[in-house]
Amino acid sequence: MPVAYVNGQVIDGRGKAFTGYVIVDQDKIAEVGQGAPPALAESIVRKDLTAKSILPGLIDCHVHLRSDGLADPRAQQAGDTDAVALLRSARNARRTLECGVTTIRDCGSRGGIDFALRTASQQGLCPTPRLVLSGLIVCMTGGHGWQLGHEADGPDAVRRAARTQIKLGADNVKLIASGGILSPGSEIGAPQFTAEEMRAAVEEAHAAGKISCAHAHGATAIKNAVKAGVDSVEHGYLLDDEGIELMLQRGTYLVATSAAVRNVVKHGTGAGVRPDVVRKAQSAIDQHIASFKKAHKAGVKLAMGTDTGVPYTQHGNNLDEVVYLVEMGLTPMEALSVTTIHAAKLLKMDDRIGSLEAGKLADFVIVDGDPLKDISMLQDKSRILTVAVGGQVMVEREAAKR
Repeated sequence: MPVAYVNGQVIDGRGKAFTGYVIVDQDKIAEVGQGAPPALAESIVRKDLTAKSILPGLIDCHVHLRSDGLADPRAQQAGDTDAVALLRSARNARRTLECGVTTIRDCGSRGGIDFALRTASQQGLCPTPRLVLSGLIVCMTGGHGWQLGHEADGPDAVRRAARTQIKLGADNVKLIASGGILSPGSEIGAPQFTAEEMRAAVEEAHAAGKISCAHAHGATAIKNAVKAGVDSVEHGYLLDDEGIELMLQRGTYLVATSAAVRNVVKHGTGAGVRPDVVRKAQSAIDQHIASFKKAHKAGVKLAMGTDTGVPYTQHGNNLDEVVYLVEMGLTPMEALSVTTIHAAKLLKMDDRIGSLEAGKLADFVIVDGDPLKDISMLQDKSRILTVAVGGQVMVEREAAKR
């Protein structure tokens, strides 16, 4: 039965906001318009959104569902059987839905857990956001994240690894271009895969109609990844001017995951985070903020991602990142576009999701109030009233009296 959401603020994902209406028919958006809708058939249910806003389903381009965001995620992962990890992933997916995120890209799992979760979701066994999956990350022998990785060395082996993950069902090939904050003995500025190695994997991803991203902190690693043709650089904390220029030339997206580095620094060793992890995060945070601002000002493409699952970056708090984007210089409207249509473009799904437009899938969120006036309201889950994926309402709350 069609539903007309009327009298609310429509934030369309493409930079426009207006008082209007959205009509949903089954799994699709049937009509979007300003002002009052035309005469509606009696069969159409009307839902009044006075003092509320409706916006596209929000997108997080970098999560790890099998980790809870504890002080030491590596220890948790090592202690979980695949069966427990699948249940944990399902719970974390539900928490993500409840905060208004309707599509996620999981950037590395193992044991086929992410693929099993997608199958379970498709069969209606558990509610999840729309899942874009990577399977095993692809890294050099002993590279950052090898515990979740397919280790490979040289272009031919990396090509084979990419093909294997695509065969298993990956939508995204995740590459490791540099050391990482969580890996003992790994420095974040140190390059790992070469541009030639990554290029082989990227070619396979693109040939199969998939996308590819690269974990890259250090300036050299970022440039290697961009030269290899990845669709997005993840983290990019030590991005330099040359890297910004390359990203502009190639149209590469930056998924800055500011929440991840901020939370490590904020909580620190006193909360149980390893000293080496804190040291590396502290060494990067100031340059991260400065380089992000410079990249934004230059016009580098941005998409929202959190790295949820790393220490103290927890599922259900994904929209903290939207607030940090505003803190780092984006307007609230820009931050919401980065979390909707721009994220959808990175995932090559903007023909289906990312904006409120007739013909697109009915992924939408209704919030109590106006996030353009106070973006931090998105951190209050009691104000996330309705979350729908493909027209199916997955979360529904009553507005609190304020």
